[in-house]
Amino acid sequence: MSSHPQPSNGTVNFSVDGDVATVTLNRPETLNSMNDDFMNDISEAFAMVAADDDVRAVILTGAGRGFCSGADLRGAVADGAEDVDLQAPDDATTDSMDNVFHPAIRAVAECPVPTVARINGVTAGGGIGLALSCDIAIAARSAFFVATFGPRLGIVPDLGTTWQLPMRVGRARALGMTLLGERVTADQAAEWGLVWKTVDDAELDTAVAQVVDVLRRSSPAAMARIRSAVDGAMQRDLADQLDVEMGHQAVLIPRNMSHGAEAFLAKTDPSFPGERY
Repeated sequence: MSSHPQPSNGTVNFSVDGDVATVTLNRPETLNSMNDDFMNDISEAFAMVAADDDVRAVILTGAGRGFCSGADLRGAVADGAEDVDLQAPDDATTDSMDNVFHPAIRAVAECPVPTVARINGVTAGGGIGLALSCDIAIAARSAFFVATFGPRLGIVPDLGTTWQLPMRVGRARALGMTLLGERVTADQAAEWGLVWKTVDDAELDTAVAQVVDVLRRSSPAAMARIRSAVDGAMQRDLADQLDVEMGHQAVLIPRNMSHGAEAFLAKTDPSFPGERY
């Protein structure tokens, strides 16, 4: 495993093993809760991925017992004030979201290579948005999800959660999760389509490694274009989606199809070039 520079604030670890990067959320004492330093470190780690053309896939996981427990509420309590104007927007909140939290989510969602969320424990609040920003999510059976925003905190789900949940599980389940704040088990999450699969805790690393092995041997350009086509499909009609697919194929077929077909006919695994999008 090669040595790399680390994100500035020490709340996220970054490592590369061959062509696979691992980003480890590293505030285990708070179940990897989110603050500005933490989110800036996520942005830095994914910028390192973007700058390293040798990386072909990324694993995002949490240190300790949790994946990510959402916002660090200790800061919210410390920043509270009796004389706050309840009708005025909180500039500090919007600045932090716009300049720190949202760039981190976009860095994960727009990563130039496939991303796998290794969900090793509690995933709550904004941690749901972070986990679902990855392309593939695999959960340990002991993990669970809880959308604490509305019933516990009196706020709207954020960090992309209101987009991710209905896209994945439908309106009824998305509203049930966010209005009621009930715990969703890993098995439920897999049944609903919230994650790709759930495995026994002891099998989590093996399951992640198997998925990553497929992704790292795939064409980064194809993976990014598949994500883009799927994410935009709900905003287009069929005719427009056909045009989108055709545009991607015009680039990818000359680049990849001959090699892929040759490997398929020879019953071997393809090894695509590493050019990104």
